[in-house]
Amino acid sequence: MPSEDDRNDWNDRNDWYLTEDVEQFLARAGEFLRSRPARHTVHLTVTETLRSRGPRVYGDADPEFGVLAGEGEGAASVRGAFLRTPPHPVCLTSLTEEEADALAARLAASGRELSGVSADRDTAAAFAGAWRRRTGAGTALRQRMRLYRLGELTAVRPAPPGRARVAGEADRKPLVQWFGEFCAEVGESGFREAEEWADERVERGDVMFWEAPDGTPVAMAGTAPEVAGQVRVVGVYTPAHLRGRGYAGAVTAEVSRAALESGAREVLLFTDLANPTSNGLYQRIGYRPVSDFAVYDFG
Repeated sequence: MPSEDDRNDWNDRNDWYLTEDVEQFLARAGEFLRSRPARHTVHLTVTETLRSRGPRVYGDADPEFGVLAGEGEGAASVRGAFLRTPPHPVCLTSLTEEEADALAARLAASGRELSGVSADRDTAAAFAGAWRRRTGAGTALRQRMRLYRLGELTAVRPAPPGRARVAGEADRKPLVQWFGEFCAEVGESGFREAEEWADERVERGDVMFWEAPDGTPVAMAGTAPEVAGQVRVVGVYTPAHLRGRGYAGAVTAEVSRAALESGAREVLLFTDLANPTSNGLYQRIGYRPVSDFAVYDFG
């Protein structure tokens, strides 16, 4: 919980404003986040989910947000921001080493316990190092990721047999099963309740299946809600025994096409840099690198 000192008036241009209120956070940081929607895609989509689904959609504890004061007006009045949805890692915008160290000192001094950090590669490394110095906690690099932005969409050739279609109410069972398997593979077990995730996706109609000619779903891909003109592709998954047949590329291309047709100015996705197959696949259908990110776990 932020202390009374944390809930300051944000008069110090070198200090952080901390809050547990997503609306207060966005009132201060929203323009800053929207000024670079690709780099801030996680902050934008997570806060939108918190606003629409409630503060504990990602866990059993209230989220926490921080805004680093800058100079000037509008987006220029903010130098950085973070959000926490315990038990998940703190998610930072780009910070200098000095800013990362100051934030680590602030959070450590208040007794907060962090499970890790997620940010662009340099910011994540700087904050992990600062947290280790400030707390003595062990830190370990868990994942290296790359953010891609869609350029010119290129269809998969040759296309696998079958077609893409939107997942509906009758598809709830495979959605639940596949989301659970997807989370286990990417190391995010417990990220969301699979049943809740499936219900939300069916309601919004933002997951597509690639189905075989006999109507059997063989792969899925979804999108996060559009915020600030950007849509992020999420939850790309093919069961292990069906991989290597082009299904993931085909359904990703189709869900990307749907995002463009819905009016998105930017279509984004993250990949695990430890998986060269997926990185090559997305580039073949038109995705281009934006920036590298990293996740560190704290012991």
